[in-house]
Amino acid sequence: MNELTGTGVALVTPFDRSGHLDEQALSVLVNHQINCGINYLVVMGTTGESVTLSKKEKERVLSLVLEENQGRVPVVLGVGGNDTQAVVEAAKSVNADDIAAVLSVCPMYNKPTQSGLKAHFQAVANASNVPVILYNVPGRTASNLLPKTVAELSEHPNIIGIKEASGDLGQAMEVIGLVSSDFLVISGDDHLALPMTLMGGKGVISVIGQAYPSEFSTMIQAGLKGDLSKALALHYPLLPVIELIFEQGNPAGIKCLLAEMGLVQNALRLPLVQVDETLAERIGNFARQFKS
Repeated sequence: MNELTGTGVALVTPFDRSGHLDEQALSVLVNHQINCGINYLVVMGTTGESVTLSKKEKERVLSLVLEENQGRVPVVLGVGGNDTQAVVEAAKSVNADDIAAVLSVCPMYNKPTQSGLKAHFQAVANASNVPVILYNVPGRTASNLLPKTVAELSEHPNIIGIKEASGDLGQAMEVIGLVSSDFLVISGDDHLALPMTLMGGKGVISVIGQAYPSEFSTMIQAGLKGDLSKALALHYPLLPVIELIFEQGNPAGIKCLLAEMGLVQNALRLPLVQVDETLAERIGNFARQFKS
């Protein structure tokens, strides 16, 4: 799907100081992404703190994003969990008129085998009203979806890609080498987004991209076009802040940076907390000094 090539942004869920959904900030954030050239939005992922949102809040966030977006860019919805049947039911309820694809993470905590992972995603893909993008992030799930399994799953007609966030460029390249050229291998690691794109990947679902959507999108587009000098001129200046925002976890780092930019309040839900003062100062210093 060409519409999901390039830069997708994993949206944070803005909260106010009382911990409630900040609807105005969410609207501002959505427009900031679209106006600065990102290719698609990803809602209700890890960065959106989806695990601490109620069902009603999740519905409200999605509704607000769709309302603000007005069909300008595709929207990908996070639909995952460690109970296959629950994920299947959620996938069945997705409205294909609004959602371009679902992003479904490997079941966490259960630690399924490769056969279990394959069966899980086949069940989800069979049930889903929209195409499915696999999401491999073993640092969070304790399950690593291996290249051979990805290749087998890529043969399912409703599985169109993978967000590969193992942090292993070698594994990502192996996946790219095994799947067809139209299968979307998308970086889930901001620091590896350009290398993966240059090696044949289709772009990124980014965290830092929502703070610097113009710069990150330009970098990825340059990479897709093979314009290495232009891509590298943006890649290396952004590497320090990528390290900073993940130093004490996601989305604590990106919310601190977005707050420094005046886009959201620096508010998270427990068990997540703000980054410490030292890191906040370093993030703030970068934001004040950065020039693309």
